[in-house]
Amino acid sequence: MNDSASFSSPPGRRRVVGTAALGATAGLAAGLAAGVAVALPPKAAPIPPAPGRRRFEGKVIAITGATSGIGHAAALAFAAEGGKVAFCGRRTALGAEVEHEIKAAGGEALYIKADVLVEDEVRAFIDRTVTTYGHLDVAFNNAGITIEKPLHEYTADEWDRVNNTNLRGVFLAMKYEIPYMLKAGGGTIVVTSSSNAIATQAKRSAYTASKRALVGLVQAAALDYAPQGIRVNTLIPGTTDTPFLRKAAGMENVPDAIWRVGLNQWVKNNVPGLGRLATAEEVAALALTLASDEHPFMTGAQIVLDGGKTAKAG
Repeated sequence: MNDSASFSSPPGRRRVVGTAALGATAGLAAGLAAGVAVALPPKAAPIPPAPGRRRFEGKVIAITGATSGIGHAAALAFAAEGGKVAFCGRRTALGAEVEHEIKAAGGEALYIKADVLVEDEVRAFIDRTVTTYGHLDVAFNNAGITIEKPLHEYTADEWDRVNNTNLRGVFLAMKYEIPYMLKAGGGTIVVTSSSNAIATQAKRSAYTASKRALVGLVQAAALDYAPQGIRVNTLIPGTTDTPFLRKAAGMENVPDAIWRVGLNQWVKNNVPGLGRLATAEEVAALALTLASDEHPFMTGAQIVLDGGKTAKAG
């Protein structure tokens, strides 16, 4: 999961846009209804296609958390460059949609239902990937969640759920990916952390602890396996504009213009630097670069893609 916006969640519900921003959205909705013209937030230009680029031709890629957002964008991109993509997630219907989308575009993909909280399901996901495609070259360990509230208000179960998904889930994925890579003589692993690993905010202690720990995990693993040809790097995205952002805010059913205007107000107050959110495609593009053979001397690195957010920290 990418860096989230500020929210406070009761158990079982995740919010992304804070209450002030949601209040602003409601006010803006009324204004729009009265015919008030309000500018929409800036959006990134689409990443231009790269015809003929086939960095992952014949390679097998395993992705966790790929039924939406960054993982979804990465699955499409890996497949478009010739990769055989196996991916997991908990939401079966979305997984089937992503698999169909890739195949309809001429790519090769396999959705496998798995929750990174469950060791047997992680093992089965990786084993089936290799059984289906014969080997494993690349892993993009991207699954993650967040619950945000003051530290003393977390239940132990909530704390464990965040850390077990974000940190233990990556450990489990790597535990079962690495033996196959060792057998093949090498591979690349990319782990999604967050800009909260560098500079965080209130109510993010569980999320920040897990995402900062991932940086240390990657550094140690990179040293463990560099002699065997396995490179491991951390991707550190800032706040990313994904469908999850809107769903978590409970804004799925409002007109798109109203949602984006409310989001714009939040961005103006909370996103320094370029003053916009990342797109899932931008973050996925960097994940592919890290997973490719373009930088064979890079391992144990933390690559930040946050539009300048953490440059202003402190």
